[in-house]
Amino acid sequence: MPAPDDERARATSGTEADGFALMAQGAGPLIEGVARLGPGWVVRAVTTLVDAWGKLDGAGRSDAIADATAAGEQAAVRVETELRSLFELDPAAQRATPLEIIRSLRREASEVLRGAGVPEVVRDPFETRAFPDDPYGIVLKSPAELGDDDLGGALLAWGLGKAKVLRARADGAAAGTGGDETEL
Repeated sequence: MPAPDDERARATSGTEADGFALMAQGAGPLIEGVARLGPGWVVRAVTTLVDAWGKLDGAGRSDAIADATAAGEQAAVRVETELRSLFELDPAAQRATPLEIIRSLRREASEVLRGAGVPEVVRDPFETRAFPDDPYGIVLKSPAELGDDDLGGALLAWGLGKAKVLRARADGAAAGTGGDETEL
């Protein structure tokens, strides 16, 4: 995503530039939110299921939480890096969404749960089809579930901005006034 002084941002139409601005407005808080809240989310997800299962002794529970703490830090760094990579791409080249990337925090939490011997949970048939790689039913429905309600709005701003950029390009191409020949 271009920085405000990036040549691509200066060369875009007003509507397209407005879209890039919205994307940037959403991207920053999402990256910051994952860095700040991702590690704690992994620990909470693991602790909740370990405690609900109730079959680990005190030492096993402590080990699982310690593993979750380390895994949470690693997960947050991984997801933050993946978000930055996504946001650096031109909107037409983005093949994932920030929510899809943020939801992947479940990977590390699931690995800790599996390592602690926690059995997979029985999930709703829709959840099983929609998230087959989430055997513990911990997938985030919204980035706000990390612990900051403003992250839902940041995701919305990013999505509206991307739509605005792609629509401006399509409208410009259809009118023959330039813009990329981006399909929506």
